[in-house]
Amino acid sequence: MAGAGSAFADDSVNTGYFGGVAIMGYDTVAYFTEGKAVKGSEEFSYEWVGTPWHFASKEHKEMFKSEPAKYAPQYGGYCAGEVALNESVTVNVDPEAFKIIDGKLYLIYDEGNAAAFADNADDLVPKGDAKWPVVAAKLAVDEPDWNVINNP
Repeated sequence: MAGAGSAFADDSVNTGYFGGVAIMGYDTVAYFTEGKAVKGSEEFSYEWVGTPWHFASKEHKEMFKSEPAKYAPQYGGYCAGEVALNESVTVNVDPEAFKIIDGKLYLIYDEGNAAAFADNADDLVPKGDAKWPVVAAKLAVDEPDWNVINNP
């Protein structure tokens, strides 16, 4: 995908353990426009990279459709800290635990770790960017072995 950068190196999207929707149904555009986590609606759903994304409004859906890589979370929506520090994934992120750094959305496991990630972004973002292709390759396996993914 041209222009997607490190966000979706292989089109992997974290849909969590339940629901099958990106960011547990939260509106990814709202992080940028409202500065907070806002639950989306199936009414404003759009499928991108094989995954449904929910939005709080038609406007947000259209904004995403026009530039999905701009609004999509980095590292497929998996915990940015886990990717950067351990070259693995934490599937169960907290949609309320996020940071926007240099215009990019990072989801984190919990709010305390989100603050720590932001405080150390100069170190962690380059590490995550470097490790994400390896993690994404592991996730690309049809039936990934989570023990291998989480134990590099």
